[in-house]
Amino acid sequence: MAVKRIAILGAGGQAREIAWLIRDINRQDNKYQFLGYIVRDTAKLGATETRDNLLGNDSWLDENSRNVDCLTIGIGDPSLRLKLGRTLAHRFPSIEWPTLIHPSAVLDSKSCKFGPGVLIGAGVVCTADISIGAFSLINFGSTIGHDVRVGEGCVVNPGANISGGVVIGDGVLVGSGSQILQYLAIGSGATVGAGAVVVKNVTENCTVVGIPARLLERR
Repeated sequence: MAVKRIAILGAGGQAREIAWLIRDINRQDNKYQFLGYIVRDTAKLGATETRDNLLGNDSWLDENSRNVDCLTIGIGDPSLRLKLGRTLAHRFPSIEWPTLIHPSAVLDSKSCKFGPGVLIGAGVVCTADISIGAFSLINFGSTIGHDVRVGEGCVVNPGANISGGVVIGDGVLVGSGSQILQYLAIGSGATVGAGAVVVKNVTENCTVVGIPARLLERR
């Protein structure tokens, strides 16, 4: 199988973690040639964004799309993941969005279904009959129980636990170390705060925090 050329959208800490994910995949099976990072504006990099292996901005992708086989998103903001994924998939239909799964992840590959651009980090556990929508990120050390449905562009941060039968809408942020109890529904655009314990349904575009989780704000 030919090695595929892949670029990462973003250059911050999340993007560097995705570069690590790609390196670890390659240690088992040399699938990808990492090209570098694509950012919105190379002149306005933040303090945590790397200056190494910068390819350029969107205009670089326009000019070099034939030299890129795959894209992936190294950004932890769910709304940006949705926007970038959907926009660029439409603009560059020939570019692939591979599902990247860390070799240490544990999952039932027979029954789990992952959309394009899904990222599964180190130490993640996905059990049986799980569906994860396009461009979603399941960060390291998270656990997802049976029959969970995760929408598009979601971010599940490190150490979160999503119990069986939970349904999560598009563009949801699940905070680090949070717990979502079984068979609940989390509406699109919602945020579950770090360490929260969700014991009832969360409506769309709401932020919940605490133990048990309570409404903080509605956007």
